[in-house]
Amino acid sequence: MVLYALIAGVLIGLFYGFAALGLSLAFGVLRVVNIAHGDVIVLGSYLAYELSTQAHINPLFAIPIAVPLAVAIGMVFYRFVAPSLGRSKDPEMLSLILFFGVSQVIEALATIGFSANQDTLLTGPVGNGAVQMFGQSFPNYYPVAAAVAVPGALLVMLYLYRSRLGLATRALMSSRADAMLSGIDVGRTSALSFGIALALAASAGALSIYVNGGVSPSQGADLTTTAFAVVVIGGLGNPAGALAGGLVFGLAEQFAQSYEPNWAGLVPYVLLLAVMLIKPEGLLSRRVRYA
Repeated sequence: MVLYALIAGVLIGLFYGFAALGLSLAFGVLRVVNIAHGDVIVLGSYLAYELSTQAHINPLFAIPIAVPLAVAIGMVFYRFVAPSLGRSKDPEMLSLILFFGVSQVIEALATIGFSANQDTLLTGPVGNGAVQMFGQSFPNYYPVAAAVAVPGALLVMLYLYRSRLGLATRALMSSRADAMLSGIDVGRTSALSFGIALALAASAGALSIYVNGGVSPSQGADLTTTAFAVVVIGGLGNPAGALAGGLVFGLAEQFAQSYEPNWAGLVPYVLLLAVMLIKPEGLLSRRVRYA
């Protein structure tokens, strides 16, 4: 049971970290609280569902389709709302209210378009059944989710640490005022960062439909709650911390399911409260965030 919980916790934790990565990036760069993050994941799940059921295409192909669409939509949306956020005396609170409204709109449109019932894909991304690892049997989507999450997260890290735009993004994370004084195009960098954040959320949706056993319009709130718990555990606004938080969250969940199934839904959030009380800045503190 220990070995199963450990392996399953790491595999599913990598997915949780990847699903929360966009939320952490958006807050780190823009200081916006994207309450609609989970609803964007839901849209990615519906794209995967439609590709599988209507076009008979592997649902994982939703990822390369969703990425450019989400980046473009995110950049346009940011350009539309940025002036209002910039004029606000409390942009975090305004963004919270704004994205709450966006969340409700997405949920209503998804209900109209797909009904309120849960839709499930009967065939996994690599077929039905389970896979054997280290003498243990796991649902086939566990390693697939991890195999997608790891390179996806690595690409984000390479972007942040090995590209000029990534350097500008990290400068914004550190100090928006200093970034402006150094000549960085804050508007373009912020818009691109928000687009990437939405693309990461939509990409996670292609896996979420399996991890969560299906997709429904009302699922967004729970996904947002989980993503917030992950980024707070790892360090709010720290993309690398999101992965660490995802691993901790996944391990706590799996060990609880193995030993105390009735408490499985509660244990990760008790851990969240403990982290907030002991180390409010998260597992990765601010001083190592942008080094």
